[in-house]
Amino acid sequence: MHTSLSKEKLVDKIIELALEEDGPDITSESIFSYNKRSEYAISSKARGLVAGVHIAEKIFKKIDPDCYFETLITDGNIVNYGTKIATVSGTTIALLKAERVVLNFMQRMSGIATKTAEFVERVKDTKAKILDTRKTPPGLRILDKYAVKVGGGVNHRFGLYDLALIKDNHIDCAGSIGSAVSMVKKKNPHIQIEVEARTLSDVKELIKLDVNMIMLDNFTIDNLERAVSIVNGKIPLEASGGVTLDTVRNIALTGVDFISVGELTHSVKALDISMKVLA
Repeated sequence: MHTSLSKEKLVDKIIELALEEDGPDITSESIFSYNKRSEYAISSKARGLVAGVHIAEKIFKKIDPDCYFETLITDGNIVNYGTKIATVSGTTIALLKAERVVLNFMQRMSGIATKTAEFVERVKDTKAKILDTRKTPPGLRILDKYAVKVGGGVNHRFGLYDLALIKDNHIDCAGSIGSAVSMVKKKNPHIQIEVEARTLSDVKELIKLDVNMIMLDNFTIDNLERAVSIVNGKIPLEASGGVTLDTVRNIALTGVDFISVGELTHSVKALDISMKVLA
């Protein structure tokens, strides 16, 4: 990643910010002594795919390094209503302070993994792979994209630094597709280049420009099929634009290589997960 922090340190920073947002837990600190201990179960209240169990453990240990966390269900496994995912025991004040932060992360990540798995299931037996996008809340991208992978999807670029994606505004400001591609190659000769095509004529032009991928933005099914025929396997094709569970299979059947789905991360339905006291 193009960052001064390793992925692990970036995750730590996200957790620290979430805990800082909450501040001290005046409710728990008013009711319980600092040496009181409790045990809790983290359980699913709906069917779905779990993601973020290791994040939950990191959060608890950030507040109470001596707490005991037992993973019962690992990331990527299906849970049903009432499935116990993990247990944690430690100081009551610390665990209650962590509760909402843990659930916020786990519910969102599990929701993303569950939705991704639904899309992946719809395109099974086709060549198409489900891609995520940069449509993620600021600061959460590394966790959102991890959850997509748990659900069987493929991570697209993490930021603006790891792939040159030439889109409509770049092309219009540069004057042409050819100009935009030429300028990127001149400035960054070793970077992978993907270019958005708005028409079949764009697709034909891009075949000659030696790019690494073509994005077919808001193409009809007929035009997707035509584009696949024109490219004939020479360049990977990504279908993009308003993809839903109802449309994704027909898109996949056109023969495209990738289908990007913003819905995976910009419209997340959290998986219902609870934390309840055991002792």
